[in-house]
Amino acid sequence: MAVTGSITTRFIDEKGVDLGKTLIEKDYLISVYPNIVNQFDTPMLMTLGLNNYGQLGDNTNVTYRSSPVQTITYGANWKSVAVGYGLTAAIKTDGTLWTWGKNNYGQLGDNTIINRSSPVQTTAFGTNWKNVASGNLHCAAIKTDGTLWGWGGGGHGELGDNNGTGNTHLSPVQTITYATNWKSVACGLSTTAAIKTDGTLWGWGSNYGGQLGDNTSNDKSSPVQTVAGGTNWKQVSCKSRHTSAIKTDGTLWGWGSNNYGQLGDNTNTYRSSPVQTVTGGTNWKSVAVGQYHTAAIKTDGTLWCWGNGNYGQLGNNITVFNLAGERRSSPVQTVAGGTNWKQVSCGDYYTAAIKTDGTLWLWGLNNYGQLGDNSTSMGFSSPVQTILYGQNWKSVACGYGLTAAIKDGDF
Repeated sequence: MAVTGSITTRFIDEKGVDLGKTLIEKDYLISVYPNIVNQFDTPMLMTLGLNNYGQLGDNTNVTYRSSPVQTITYGANWKSVAVGYGLTAAIKTDGTLWTWGKNNYGQLGDNTIINRSSPVQTTAFGTNWKNVASGNLHCAAIKTDGTLWGWGGGGHGELGDNNGTGNTHLSPVQTITYATNWKSVACGLSTTAAIKTDGTLWGWGSNYGGQLGDNTSNDKSSPVQTVAGGTNWKQVSCKSRHTSAIKTDGTLWGWGSNNYGQLGDNTNTYRSSPVQTVTGGTNWKSVAVGQYHTAAIKTDGTLWCWGNGNYGQLGNNITVFNLAGERRSSPVQTVAGGTNWKQVSCGDYYTAAIKTDGTLWLWGLNNYGQLGDNSTSMGFSSPVQTILYGQNWKSVACGYGLTAAIKDGDF
């Protein structure tokens, strides 16, 4: 018997090499058959839900899919994904940026207004894309050199190019700041928010609900800093007309529309400057924003939701199928409980989250099969696993009736 590291097998060649071990570690097979390298525990991109604009990327016009399908490009080198309204954007491990779906305002960045049902590269090309976000009619992305770019519809100034009069760009343009210290970016309905490497938080675009956090309700076509200021912002999320962000001290803040309690401050009052959630605390780890609800994970691994829960998107086992139904203006824990939640994302009226064991769970509205349980049931008010099950999900992103997730490949 060969003994190598912590793995021992009886498959030994004439030189005493433990072939069983190398097979297990996949190095041997890859050395003989390099063309199958992408089949081993490498990230594949799966999509499900609404497909009216080709946003699933499977090269079909099927209206929706209620179980996950792979994008037509296949491949196993997807690194990150973002979902907007009718479109999907994703970055590969080689640093290339791809988009597909709705393109009526050039939001795919391919210099056309043609919808695409399979991934296309932006006209900017390059292999240095680091972070991408998708909104309603626009996208924004950061390169490894720290520059920030936007494309698509800019009617509210959401491209940050200092033109908010219906300006549209069919290919990426740089924000008016031209800075090279952008760290992360998020897109809302017609809003963009981004954090710089110095920890400052900036917003631009639509400000109808005060979602820019600059203490006004006026649209901005170039980046403005939140009135909270500070250099300790860590993560930001926006979707419709509200924004949530976490500071490096673990505190959680929200601003913008609050008609359903989505700011979590125990009121329904709109806020044009950041307010802390009613629970306070300094142990918030990550946050995600939906249409009218918010979800966040604490450092202890617990998952909390608040805001509109009419389709069960709060995961608290209560469903009332109308907008005047279930509402929570302060955080509540999902009925699934547990202390092993790792990542969360919010769609329009649903929520998805991944546990530390790699399992993927979804709840809320399911009219287009976006929960991936092979049905179009109206909704689930407590977490359900996707039909694929598995423990190899790495990240998930939700949009308007569309879910995209990256998982490690199986052999």
